[in-house]
Amino acid sequence: MGLSKENILPVESPHEYYTEAEKKEITKWYKKILRGAKEHIKEGDTKLIRKALDISMEAHKEMRRKSGEPYIYHPLEVAYICVEEIGLGPTSIICALLHDVVEDTAITLAEIEKDFGPKVAQIIDGLTKIAENFEQTQSAQAENFRKMLLTLSQDVRVILIKLADRLHNMRTLGSMARNSQLKIAHETIYIYAPLAHRLGLYQIKSELEDLYLKYTEPEVYKDISSRLNTSKTARKKLIDGFMRPISKRLKEAKLDFYIKGRPKHIYSIWKKLNAQNVTFENIYDLFAIRIILRGIPPQEKEKEKAACWQAYSIVTDEYRPNPDRLKDWISTPRANGYESLHTTVMSNAGVWVEVQIRTERMDEIAEKGYAAHWKYKGADTSLDKPLDNWLNQVRDTLASKDSSAIEFLEDFRGNLFNEEIFVFTPKGDLKVLRKGATVLDFAFDVHTEIGRKCTAGKVNSHLVPISHVLQNGDQVEILTTKNQKPSEDWLRFVVTSKAKARIKDTLKESNKGYITEGKEIIIKKLKNLGLENNLETFNQLRAFFNKKDYNELFYFFGKGYILPDEIKKFKHEREALVNRQKKIVIDEKAFKDAKSFEKEIKQTKGNDTLLIGDDMQHIDFTLSRCCNPIPGDDVFGFLTINEGIKIHRNLCPNAQQLLSNYGNRVIKARWASQIEKSYLVSIDLSGIDRVGMIQDISKVISGELHINMRGLSVETFDGIFEGKIKVYVFDTKHLDILMSKLEEIDGVSNVSRGQTE
Repeated sequence: MGLSKENILPVESPHEYYTEAEKKEITKWYKKILRGAKEHIKEGDTKLIRKALDISMEAHKEMRRKSGEPYIYHPLEVAYICVEEIGLGPTSIICALLHDVVEDTAITLAEIEKDFGPKVAQIIDGLTKIAENFEQTQSAQAENFRKMLLTLSQDVRVILIKLADRLHNMRTLGSMARNSQLKIAHETIYIYAPLAHRLGLYQIKSELEDLYLKYTEPEVYKDISSRLNTSKTARKKLIDGFMRPISKRLKEAKLDFYIKGRPKHIYSIWKKLNAQNVTFENIYDLFAIRIILRGIPPQEKEKEKAACWQAYSIVTDEYRPNPDRLKDWISTPRANGYESLHTTVMSNAGVWVEVQIRTERMDEIAEKGYAAHWKYKGADTSLDKPLDNWLNQVRDTLASKDSSAIEFLEDFRGNLFNEEIFVFTPKGDLKVLRKGATVLDFAFDVHTEIGRKCTAGKVNSHLVPISHVLQNGDQVEILTTKNQKPSEDWLRFVVTSKAKARIKDTLKESNKGYITEGKEIIIKKLKNLGLENNLETFNQLRAFFNKKDYNELFYFFGKGYILPDEIKKFKHEREALVNRQKKIVIDEKAFKDAKSFEKEIKQTKGNDTLLIGDDMQHIDFTLSRCCNPIPGDDVFGFLTINEGIKIHRNLCPNAQQLLSNYGNRVIKARWASQIEKSYLVSIDLSGIDRVGMIQDISKVISGELHINMRGLSVETFDGIFEGKIKVYVFDTKHLDILMSKLEEIDGVSNVSRGQTE
């Protein structure tokens, strides 16, 4: 839950738990927490907080981190993050101090409830991992996410404390083993950073994303960080010059304000570099300037809005705005309550600058999110709407009890990405939907029964099918018929969690018969083929037919989508795999999770890391085709159910899902130094077309570097060419040399590593 068990070491001397210096450090953190929460603390709170600290200190007294620090520092720092960076109060402090005691020590939930009441016990329960073992088809990680997220509809503080816990874990990730770093970092980017974003915790979300990059792509992180530091002086000079005329006019307009200038976060720069395939120097909005207006009472929303638009007018009078970059989140706030005006303008220095304009209230909600939202809630009930609407969507997802944990998690994540569209009912009521939403999504958002009976829609008075994708500002009318029923086909085009959950609920009722029938068909065929009717066979069948759980497997057989004779193919392939010894075998033992594998390999080989290409280890593995790793790539091993160990790049398109859902099957892996073999990679390049371009590319590859080329395809359009080359290289250094040489060719503007099919 908190820090991994591998990060905890027992104290050698059981009677000397805390030194005098450590007691002073604990007292220092305790005082900082109380000072930070001063405005929230009422009579009697301090006594309860002190009691929680005493219990936590006693419970964790024999636990130490690898650095030698007492484990108690972790809950203290989590509590401080809750207070200082999120703005939570006494109940959350108590829960943060106690968040690991039920999971890691002998203290029970009943004891917590007796000492602190049912509310604290409920939150601690939401923060405690499930202890049961799971079958291979299930994901313990996803089950624990589901348990935690189910508490969201009861008390959002569970999630806020968990985010504080995760932030501190990410800040202290350096001492963890490499496979643990990857697992935790990918979990963070998969669920926790989007969750922080949706709850409006911008700073926490950005720091989690930056730390993810720091541990998954350390060289890239260092490079961008170094470039930002180098350009700091020039950036400050540009900001000062940019703001001088604006500040003068804001003062003349008698607007009370202050300025925050900040570079874009490292992760967002990295994403932009990849998405746009540009260099660092060519990112046009590397930093943003925030104008924060103060002195306006939070209750006077119209005055806030008028002041922001007045400041916007001053900025755009001084500098020419990009008309496509105006974002008005004041008139229609984002679903996480975020309010701000954004525009991008051209400075006198010829650089695009993003300007954000907001009031102090808006800024606090943008920084501290959900907690700040509730602080201002009493000022204006309209503030409730965006967040309450989102929580209602979440409750709809949580209401679906039958889905697998992974299916649930994917549906829940659909609620976290908040690119939105605003559409209207025939009466003019506003509906906020996820971008990509269809007429059918809209129908389910209005009412479940309207969704189930929906046959078509009218968008801006034009008749459209239920799969029609809606755009901002559309006015939608739903047409229904009595005999309409949901079909599986509907799941192909709906995007909102509510629509998916309601369609699945309806289909599950009618599918129960097919599931029962499918199971019987499989059991009968297994018997005919002389195959064992046991859990391992069903696991292998599910993996072979690429189904996410048993029910889906049974359903496909019951419906006739998969014919019984297909099991013969499964039998032949399984026998072939056994003959080729594709299972993970060390001393004739097969392993299904990373811990048992690492324990055995350490005992027999003296090292718990798989060395790729070391024939002395006698361990079978395959290089995954989804990302085609080559020597020099940062990689991890993954224990599959049917196909032994697969080696994936850290940046594999499937890495996030594997590491977030099946972290217990991820093993440490690195390349053996003696490996000498060529590997197929794909390179994408583009630029200005000219006569002789293909000849020059071929000359660099085959003539200068003597690299074996498997394929070259080039397309040209209006003087611009785009090409894909498939070549064999020895490692990442070899690849880097080739890419550098290609970049030097006259007319070539972009060279990047592509996906090999």
